[in-house]
Amino acid sequence: MSKDVGEELNDAAFRRQRLTGSYVEASYAGALSFMRRKYSRDLTGVDVAITGVPFDLSVSNRPGTRFGPEAIRRASAQHSWGPIWPWRFDPFDWLATVDYGDCAFDWGLPAEIPAAIEAHIAGIIGAGAATLTLGGDHFTTYPTLRAYAAKYGPLALVQFDAHRDVEPDAGGRIDHGSMFYYAVQEGIIDPHRSVQVGIRTCFDGEQSHGMTIVDAAQVHQSEPQAVADLIRSRIGGGPAYLTFDIDCLDPSAAPGTGTPVPGGLSSFQALSILRALKGADFVGMDVVEVSPPYDHAEMTSNAAAMIAAELLCLKAWAKGARPVAMGG
Repeated sequence: MSKDVGEELNDAAFRRQRLTGSYVEASYAGALSFMRRKYSRDLTGVDVAITGVPFDLSVSNRPGTRFGPEAIRRASAQHSWGPIWPWRFDPFDWLATVDYGDCAFDWGLPAEIPAAIEAHIAGIIGAGAATLTLGGDHFTTYPTLRAYAAKYGPLALVQFDAHRDVEPDAGGRIDHGSMFYYAVQEGIIDPHRSVQVGIRTCFDGEQSHGMTIVDAAQVHQSEPQAVADLIRSRIGGGPAYLTFDIDCLDPSAAPGTGTPVPGGLSSFQALSILRALKGADFVGMDVVEVSPPYDHAEMTSNAAAMIAAELLCLKAWAKGARPVAMGG
C-alpha cells in the first residue's frame, strides 16, 4: 500500500498525483470515484478507464439501473485500500487507472443514445485504454461491443447472466432482451467462441446461435475451475469481452436488479470462476443491471463493486501481477 507523495489523505478522486497505487482513505467520506481512482478525461498512459453508463430505458421489468454507476462507486470505497483477497496484490500497482466519469446523452432523444454510447466507448479505446463499464441496463453492452468490434473485429463474448438476451425481433428495438441476437446477426461477436454462464430462464437449445450455454444447474454441479476451463477453451486466444449482469447472482445475494430469477449463483461461486480465469486477457469488461432502488443494505452494489475489482485483478494478472508477501 503506498501513499502518493505530497497528497493529503482525502479526496484522492481529485487530488491524486499518480494513476497507480492505493492508500487508506475513510470509506464513509470524500469524493466517491470508483475505488478512489482519479477523475480524469486525460487518457495519456492509462491502461483502464472506468466509466458509467446511467441508462435504463430498455428494461422489461423494474427500472432504476440509471442509478447503478453511482451506487457501485459508493460501494467500492470499502474495497479501495490495497491488495485484493485472495489475489494478494493491488491491481493498481500494475494498472494505470482513471475514473472517466459517465457517458452523456439526452434522455429525451432515446433513438440517439446507442450511438452516443458507442462513440463514448470508441473515444476511450481509440486513445489506447481498455474500459470497465458500470451499468446501466444490459442493452448498454451492445453499443459497447460495436465500438470494440470496430477496432478488434468479431469478439468472443463471456456473459454471466440469468437470461440469454437473444430474443429475435424485426430489428431496431432498444431492448435489454434482444441485443445479443443483434450482435450475432451483425457479426459483432463470434458465437462459436462465446459462452453464456448462469442461464436459468427457458431457452431452446436449437436456438443457441452457436454459443455455449452453461446453465445455472451446471454451474452448481461443477467446480469453479471446471467452468473456467470450459470458458477458456471456448474463447481461445482471440479478442474477448466479459459482461457480468448482476442478475446472474441469486436474488438472495443481489436483490437490487430489474429481473431477479431465483436459483442463481452465489457471490462466492461467481468470484471463484472469475479468479480461475487467470490468464484470460479481456479487451473490455462491464458490470450491469444494478438497480439500487430494489437493493437492501447495499448488498447488490457491494457485490457489483467486488466483481468489478476482480475484473481489474484479471487484467492486472494478464499484465504480469503476481501475489506479494503480506506483512504479519
